[in-house]
Amino acid sequence: MSNTKIQSQCFKLTLIAGLMASSATAVALDKPQTMEDMWKIIQAQQKQIDEMKAAIKEAPAPTKTASAPASPNSDVKQLERKTDVLSQEVEKLRTNLTIPDEVQYKSAYGLGPAASKVYQVGKGLSIGGYGEANYQVRVDDQGGRDRVNDKGVSDPTGNYGKLKNPDNADLERLVIYAGYKFTDNILFNSEIEFEHASVAGSGNGNGDVSVEFAALDFFIDPMANVRAGMVLLPMGFVNQIHEPPFYFGNNRPEVERQIIPSTWREIGVGLFGEILPNLTYTTYVVNGMDAADFSSSGIRSGRQQGAQATAEDLAFVGRMDYAPAVLPGVSVGGSAYVGNSGQNQTFNGVKADVLTQLYEAHVQWKYRGLEFRTLGSWGHIDDAGLLSASKGANKGAGKGNGKVIGEDNYGWYSEAGYDVLPWFLPETTQYLAPFFRYEHLDTLASAPDGYEDDQTKDREIYQVGLQYKPIPNVVIKADYRNFKAKKGSMPDDFNLGFGFIF
Repeated sequence: MSNTKIQSQCFKLTLIAGLMASSATAVALDKPQTMEDMWKIIQAQQKQIDEMKAAIKEAPAPTKTASAPASPNSDVKQLERKTDVLSQEVEKLRTNLTIPDEVQYKSAYGLGPAASKVYQVGKGLSIGGYGEANYQVRVDDQGGRDRVNDKGVSDPTGNYGKLKNPDNADLERLVIYAGYKFTDNILFNSEIEFEHASVAGSGNGNGDVSVEFAALDFFIDPMANVRAGMVLLPMGFVNQIHEPPFYFGNNRPEVERQIIPSTWREIGVGLFGEILPNLTYTTYVVNGMDAADFSSSGIRSGRQQGAQATAEDLAFVGRMDYAPAVLPGVSVGGSAYVGNSGQNQTFNGVKADVLTQLYEAHVQWKYRGLEFRTLGSWGHIDDAGLLSASKGANKGAGKGNGKVIGEDNYGWYSEAGYDVLPWFLPETTQYLAPFFRYEHLDTLASAPDGYEDDQTKDREIYQVGLQYKPIPNVVIKADYRNFKAKKGSMPDDFNLGFGFIF
């Protein structure tokens, strides 16, 4: 090879090294902002290092001539030194550069955004949580603030000292999510909830500590994955996604408390996945409810919540959701719960299966600043007459004693909110939405034969409020609820509170 070619190659290698050295300097001055940026730079520089080493290896040894007395060996050694320096700088980036991970709060597999953090980690422990507190003022527009004795017996004359519905302030919930990703295919996720700031034996004793869910996920295929443990039943909007920034108002919708008894969790095992693009499903077999705890207020007290739950009877629950690509922001879905609740017990001397059914359908639409939801639910309880008799309910008009259990129950609501801040501050990342919600529910929609309907359970709720998020993780809420019952009275309430996720 001629001396001219050798000098030309040395010049090219020197130019490459100079560019790489300047690149390393730029990296030192302009540090990457995320782990992803850092690894992109490292990979690009490693590629340049490999190319340079290959060029050095291919360069032939120079020979001295009269026209080229200088040997390029010194240039090659200098290039190798620069390569080593650059490799050391890359290693420093690997080991010494500390960049905080950027958490993206988004829902996964039907769970709330904060509860979904474990699905984003590469491996190991994940911690998240949420909390909410509120102040509630009762508005006595219907005589719903009678005074009661220590047994809760009302006295409209006001002779007793304690109000039935007092104003109150409450740290309603503080929740910790703890998850652990063992491998890419196996992870554990859980929610531990502290309610009302205290537990029995401390404070006022109205609170408790509960495991809301605790389950292992086994990822097998996008279409079929397994979940086992204490699971949240996949019904409605709120039962799975109940973090305060993601529903309107300080209180969850009453339809999703009384008809769909959130937060509803049981021990079970099942499948979840995506059948087709944007068509997802979740289905479990779980322990059944306990009909002995049903009441005229519905099936809510029949939840066993995984606490040494009786499993003589099992139940099936399934859900499907579809978000059509042609309608961005729209999702539709439904769910069903079917199972016996008798748990091999006798009621008024008779063994009964107490088949319990609950169905719901829902639609959600998010378009720019608009958020709209509507949900309807219907339930049926077999052997309701037998349950009512076992509770001591009396037959005949006006003789139900408030102990009649309804054969049917139903509820529905619609709500809409709109983020108005972009109209005034187009570049803002904050959120301010007035909202309205209407609910109608009846936990005793039809009484068993021979028993009287309890019309105090047939209720309407009108709610207006304001939702403000200075950042997506924090929400401040204010709302007013107007209650109307077909018979009897309930006080309205004004609620002010805050919530957060992390």
